[in-house]
Amino acid sequence: MRMRSQKMRHRPAASAAGPHRDWSPARRPRVDSAEYVVIGAGLVGASTARSLAKRGRGVIVADQHEPAGPRGSSHGSARILRMTYPETFYSDMALRARRLFDDLADETGHQLITATGTLDHGEVRQPERLAAVLTDLGVDHELLTAEAAMERWPQFRFDGPVLFHRDAGVIDAGTAVTASLESALTHGAQLRTQWQVDNGSRARGGPPPGANLTLTSATGEQLGARHVIVAAGGWLPGLCSRLPVCDRAQSALNRVIVRQEQVYHFPIAAGMPADWPTFIHKDAAMQAYGLPGGRDSAYTDTSGTARLGIKLAEFNGGQVIGDAEEQTGRLDEAGQARMIDFVSDRIPGLVAEPYAEATCLFTSTPDQDFIIDTAEDITIVSACSGHGAKLAPATGEAVAAALTEGTALPERFAFVRG
Repeated sequence: MRMRSQKMRHRPAASAAGPHRDWSPARRPRVDSAEYVVIGAGLVGASTARSLAKRGRGVIVADQHEPAGPRGSSHGSARILRMTYPETFYSDMALRARRLFDDLADETGHQLITATGTLDHGEVRQPERLAAVLTDLGVDHELLTAEAAMERWPQFRFDGPVLFHRDAGVIDAGTAVTASLESALTHGAQLRTQWQVDNGSRARGGPPPGANLTLTSATGEQLGARHVIVAAGGWLPGLCSRLPVCDRAQSALNRVIVRQEQVYHFPIAAGMPADWPTFIHKDAAMQAYGLPGGRDSAYTDTSGTARLGIKLAEFNGGQVIGDAEEQTGRLDEAGQARMIDFVSDRIPGLVAEPYAEATCLFTSTPDQDFIIDTAEDITIVSACSGHGAKLAPATGEAVAAALTEGTALPERFAFVRG
């Protein structure tokens, strides 16, 4: 392993903000109750609100910050879109999500996905198994030897089979949130920003009239709902302790693991290709992923030329925290050293010194499955474990269908699993 010769400077990553959007209330009359209140305006909450609103249901979305804010899990310009999973369940879901992203882009005019293809490598990642799933689904892919892959992508160093899946790409997460909310609002939903839930209580019939649940904000405002959907990411553990959720739901939430992770932006080395695929590497020593970082990775090189770099992160490498409120924003030098060593060993196409770095929020479960289930008039949606962003439109559609049409949610997402 490469030894670091100097201490890296801690510098914030480039701005995670997407295109500016004024979320001030529209001219339509403001309401204080709705059939559905969605708590959380990240990718999953916004997608769920859109799906409900398109079905003609009354929806209010409430977020304690701004949509796709930097303290949550849906900000920024780069998330991996891929169909590679070791079983068909999530691959099928990813194919559906891709179609829904395309539909959203067509409706709103936003560019949401940049096609790059993706590479899967490492004995823990099991490229051959992933390839078999793609074969079963009829998804175009190539399984290459290490030598063939390095000839094609000289910026990487491989020592085993490599799977290339060309339909993968990069999701502009922040813009996808904006587009989802724009669509939801167009179909009649309303949005409350800076609306932090202090508590919730059951109040059959109100207040407000007709509500089953009353949510009270930190400033004393109230929202009424027949049904509440909680899609609050890393805030779920603390938030749900202030809501009237049942014991089995609370027990399920005890399985949620919240981490403060770190992301790094590395410059592309001289003479290396400018166009990169996304990539996932998992072996016994390191589990990491990387992708073209989009506008978040913008930097100016020593010649004054504006460039874009590559974003990397370690999977489940960050500090475990109890709740998103416990984020400190402090960078971990040991984690940084691991990533620099990984880049030095495996990615000769990058300069092994990050020019920007930041902390981020990562939520997971021990089995990597989502938690999505309903108890009475509250639905918990924890679409997490590093693959919630790419599946968000399909997740929102499934939740909306379950609530409005009685469609069963997957058993593997239940509070209590067999």
